[in-house]
Amino acid sequence: MPIRTQIWTVGAQPAPLKNAVLPSEQFLEDMIVSAPALLSEDWLLIGRQESTGQGGRIDLLALAPDASLVLIELKRERTPREVVAQALDYAVWVERLQANDIEAIYQRFKPGADLAADFQARFGAPLEAEALNQSHQIVIVAAELDASSERIVGYLSERDIAINVLCFQVFQLGEQQLISRAWLLDPTEAPQASSASKPGMPAEPGTASSMARSAIAVRATGPRRGTSVSSAAVAAAGTATA
Repeated sequence: MPIRTQIWTVGAQPAPLKNAVLPSEQFLEDMIVSAPALLSEDWLLIGRQESTGQGGRIDLLALAPDASLVLIELKRERTPREVVAQALDYAVWVERLQANDIEAIYQRFKPGADLAADFQARFGAPLEAEALNQSHQIVIVAAELDASSERIVGYLSERDIAINVLCFQVFQLGEQQLISRAWLLDPTEAPQASSASKPGMPAEPGTASSMARSAIAVRATGPRRGTSVSSAAVAAAGTATA
């Protein structure tokens, strides 16, 4: 079902905030890099606009506390089902990344940094090379989700493919904009990105019909889980019918 949020002002005469839009997908990406908690407080961003070598670029890449990878695709407008297939295609590439590949990605994202040291500082636990990328998950960030994509994501999740969608809305409050977010699937119930059932998705409370939401001031107006993804899953998403 469509995920829509409405925010009202508090006072003697409550009024709903008007919907607004971000200037670009790039602006959203910049915001997330600046404040990764917009997506999750449990992830460490390690890559941005990484080329897959197959004609595509992954918007963002992160590490979860269990050293599994989180593939993040940003789509500002309505998400067609082809976007789900694209994310699955990228996941095939992510699945093959080795520890040295991940370290190189982090060096491009944060030159001169030490991934092991930053992981230790972020999560309070050592980063074991053998634990890196034992599994991964897919997160699609979108303004809204069409019914076909929702069915495909639900289908894959029910079959233990760790995939979820984070839907967001933007509202105008005077000179300021606010953003709210809601998970399509309850992260506490969705498949985890680990064959050993280690937590990878952010543990936000709620159910599929009552999901965790938060509103965050964005800017002043101005100028601007489960198993690894296989090639068969990519083909299934690309050919699914509405």
